[in-house]
Amino acid sequence: MSTDYKFQGWLGLDAESAKGKMVWKEYEPKEFEETDVDIKITHCGICGSDIHTLRSGWAPSDFPVCVGHEIVGHAVRVGDKVKGIKVGDRVGVGAQSGACMNQKGDCEACADGLQQHCPHMVQTFNHKWPSGAKSYGGYADYWRGSGDFVIPIPDGIPSDEAAPMLCGGVTAFSPLTQNGAGPGKKVGIIGIGGLGHFGIMGAKALGCTEIIAISRSSTKKEDALKMGATGFIATDEEEDWATKHAGTLDIVVSTVSSPKMPLQQYLQLLKLKGKFVQVGAPEDVVPPINMFSLIFKRVSIGGSLIGSPQEIKDMLKLFVEKDVHTWNVNVPMSDANKAIVDMDAGKARYRYVLVNEKHLK
Repeated sequence: MSTDYKFQGWLGLDAESAKGKMVWKEYEPKEFEETDVDIKITHCGICGSDIHTLRSGWAPSDFPVCVGHEIVGHAVRVGDKVKGIKVGDRVGVGAQSGACMNQKGDCEACADGLQQHCPHMVQTFNHKWPSGAKSYGGYADYWRGSGDFVIPIPDGIPSDEAAPMLCGGVTAFSPLTQNGAGPGKKVGIIGIGGLGHFGIMGAKALGCTEIIAISRSSTKKEDALKMGATGFIATDEEEDWATKHAGTLDIVVSTVSSPKMPLQQYLQLLKLKGKFVQVGAPEDVVPPINMFSLIFKRVSIGGSLIGSPQEIKDMLKLFVEKDVHTWNVNVPMSDANKAIVDMDAGKARYRYVLVNEKHLK
């Protein structure tokens, strides 16, 4: 079955594309299968992963790439084997587009509902489908991929606010729920950026007793308190901050991607059996730590990767109930090159969202 639409979008042709040098071009998507959905894109959030990929920061990228994995739009083609999605539905897709989905137990991740840790995961861009076809992201007019990872968007969330929730939102939300955040818990969120602002709002929605925003300076303190933080630590401004606030937090979620993070001091903030969870992904190694930081208080260090389709659905449901709204700035899709440069410069407050205006008509 042929379509009357073309797959075209902003392509990064080399590492220079991260400097605002993407080009708008047509590309060939994966061959449509009856398990797939085509989405007519109306909105796509800009994630830090986009910048890392465009500049080959984590690893050499498979150029050309079309980045963007916070995609919202309408289903325009739905395979016969897709369940729960029909043509016309408002839907979205996050950072993951595929997994083996093996429920027999020989893929532990998928059997446990942790598809984001499947060893056969297909990332929404700069990756390969089992057929060998390249995956392309959402800085584009259309997206094609597995219906298993296409998420219905609840009526209570506008499309521009929903888009960043599909990656940024669940990346901060998942480690909170996985580590018992809720009433009675005291949580710290490191980094008040695109991920961190979701961490604060997610912790508030979960009913955490205290939410401490942690940043190098106090420039974002007022915003953090409006988002739901009950306290604030400015590490470059408050002398002996780690000692003053030692042993006060049950969970610390770090959203920063700087390899220069003061990890040893962050661990001091934790209570007995406290948990430090890293979600930001630096391009270099982080500083070493003294193992007594872990031993004396039975502290644990962990990591978390995006979220499963079910976690995304649960998060969206809660965000509707608790009236959570993304702090986003909308930018025309045609201005994507300027937007990624501004994003990399730290100007986002707190997520940029590309709007495909011709698809809003």
